[in-house]
Amino acid sequence: MSENQNLLAEQRRALILDEVRRRGGVRVNELTRKLGVSDMTVRRDLDALARQGVLEKVHGGAVPVVEASTHEPGFEAKSGLELTAKEDIARAAARLVAPGSAIALSGGTTTYALAHHLLDVPDLTVVTNSVRVADVFHTAQRTSGQRQGAATVVLTGGVRTPSDSLVGPVADQAIAALHFDMLFLGVHGISAEAGLSTPNLAEAETNRRLVQSARRVVVVADHTKWGVVGLSSFATLEQVDTLVTDAGLPGGARAEIAEHLRLVVAGEPEQEPAQEPAGSVESVGSAEPAEGSAG
Repeated sequence: MSENQNLLAEQRRALILDEVRRRGGVRVNELTRKLGVSDMTVRRDLDALARQGVLEKVHGGAVPVVEASTHEPGFEAKSGLELTAKEDIARAAARLVAPGSAIALSGGTTTYALAHHLLDVPDLTVVTNSVRVADVFHTAQRTSGQRQGAATVVLTGGVRTPSDSLVGPVADQAIAALHFDMLFLGVHGISAEAGLSTPNLAEAETNRRLVQSARRVVVVADHTKWGVVGLSSFATLEQVDTLVTDAGLPGGARAEIAEHLRLVVAGEPEQEPAQEPAGSVESVGSAEPAEGSAG
């Protein structure tokens, strides 16, 4: 495809990964024709994707990595992946938060990035089951002192997972008694068939409680999460109001997601804002204004 010649490396690699997952494997010569780039460029892209652990190089091409649906990477293992995408997503998601809101942040490296961008939003009440997210706010308060408008942070109890989330009956009971204007939810995987999923059964139940307690659900997930299915589903796409993702998400996936919910693509040039809150695609540049809080 000649129109793909000038794609950024991240976008090109997202297209390659989508092709590998959709077809079950591709050859290098097929990708060079499809993308209109050199053999060496394709091989470098495959090397980069193989280092991320999302595909496996084979002689002449690549095949998908088949992970056990119960495999749960630790926080440190995930924190170094898709850094640019996570920052773009975090900036775009932070613009959805109005001062004085009651919000919830689940565990995950993308919500961790988002927490840093919320430090200057005044008078927030933040409920989280993430030790890492809570520490962002607590560290900021220790460093700068208890300033006016600083967030009030509520950390649920619970049992710690490899991703440093607190889950289980204690967390579930605490969350069930609360009500949030908006939930920002990190996910292990998202697909049209399985919805939102995680490899951790206890985390799935805690995430269900978070979804049930929120007036609006915003999923923050980079393009590599699309098509990934964990052991346990905890929400359908219809239960999500907005997905904030990055520019690496292929066009076919965008169209499929936009049938179910509002899709915000961070890190792309600004376009006219979508008129409908769901079933639309919206690109968010660097000057997107903040939305009001839910109802």
